[in-house]
Amino acid sequence: MKKLPRFTFGMGDRFAHQGEAQLSAVRSAAKRGVPLHPVWNKSNREHMLIGTKPADLRAEADAAIRALGWTAPYFVDADHINLHTVDGFLTASDFFTLDVADYSGKPASPETMAAFLEKRSGLVGRHQLPLVSAPLVITRDDLERTARKFLWAMQEAGRIYRHIAAAKPADSFVVEVSVDETDTPQTPGELLIILAMIADERIPAQTIAPKFTGRFNKGVDYVGDLAAFEREFDADLAVLAYAVREFGLPDSLKISVHSGSDKFSLYPIIRKLLARHGAGLHLKTAGTTWLEEVTGLAEAGGEGLLIAKDIYAAALPQAEELIKPYAPVVDIDISKLPAIETVRGWSSQEFVSVLNHDASCPKYDRQFRQFIHVAFKVAAGMGSRYTDALKSNSEIVGRRVHDNLLKKHIEPLFC
Repeated sequence: MKKLPRFTFGMGDRFAHQGEAQLSAVRSAAKRGVPLHPVWNKSNREHMLIGTKPADLRAEADAAIRALGWTAPYFVDADHINLHTVDGFLTASDFFTLDVADYSGKPASPETMAAFLEKRSGLVGRHQLPLVSAPLVITRDDLERTARKFLWAMQEAGRIYRHIAAAKPADSFVVEVSVDETDTPQTPGELLIILAMIADERIPAQTIAPKFTGRFNKGVDYVGDLAAFEREFDADLAVLAYAVREFGLPDSLKISVHSGSDKFSLYPIIRKLLARHGAGLHLKTAGTTWLEEVTGLAEAGGEGLLIAKDIYAAALPQAEELIKPYAPVVDIDISKLPAIETVRGWSSQEFVSVLNHDASCPKYDRQFRQFIHVAFKVAAGMGSRYTDALKSNSEIVGRRVHDNLLKKHIEPLFC
């Protein structure tokens, strides 16, 4: 098993131009004594929409590592893969996010269901979790209900893991199990039962991505009850520590927070609880870097601003199509998006003020920001016009990418 460090930071870079800027943000934290390690992530869906391949992400990561002289561990994540998509990632990736959310609710065979319920009957009862005063209570109904919903999905995770392990040495990759895109959040009790299933499948998972309460929309802050999230995250950290002790899972097991960028109201809570439990964290970001690219081009003015406006003008007529793949993780009322003519008339400062994630700015529009987040397919269709603009404005864009990751994400969480 390839060991994952305690703190890892996932970074998506859709157009493969910001690797050095991203790594420089991580390096800035490392120079201040924060043992943070970069993970470049990209999903099969994003590769398909943009026209890239997993080898391109590996090449970008390796080039950034060489350019900045990074000598600590780093990783390349095959994000949200399944048995149908994993083969294309086997050579280039050393981190695999096994996404089995689509299989939740599919029933396992009666034989494997009965075997699991018998083997894990000891989960029924009261469990005293570390650093949590109230015991975790699991009933027989809880065990059966969770097995009906997740047992087949975790068996599928086992099949994906064994497929990878047959193709790569066991000590050459890291495994994450993702259930964050299921229909409902997992309770701490359900999470413990899921971890028992993962252990039974002999998956050496080092991160797990649960679905939390509240809204984790793309590119914007958390929407929900902060006190409820704090109680839930506190209990989840305790569940992971308990599962490591009881089920023999890797001691590097930690929570992975998906759609983790821009959740500024959560970072102080997460930081406090990580310190309380002595726990690790994997935070996964992706679209926030693409948003900084568009913001940087708008800030640059001239052709950069025109490209930012053209992206919006081309995206708005196909809004429903662009939003559909991300519907569970965005809240966009198309009728409230500005007219194309309105955006055409914006100055550089106006465009930046509307798009930049600064809730204190009266012009900031979270719906506009979410919509630009899902519009990267339009920029991909621009081809070299877009990527040439990134090159010619690399100083402005790179600064924004660096500062966004370091000052808005890394520092509040880890420094």
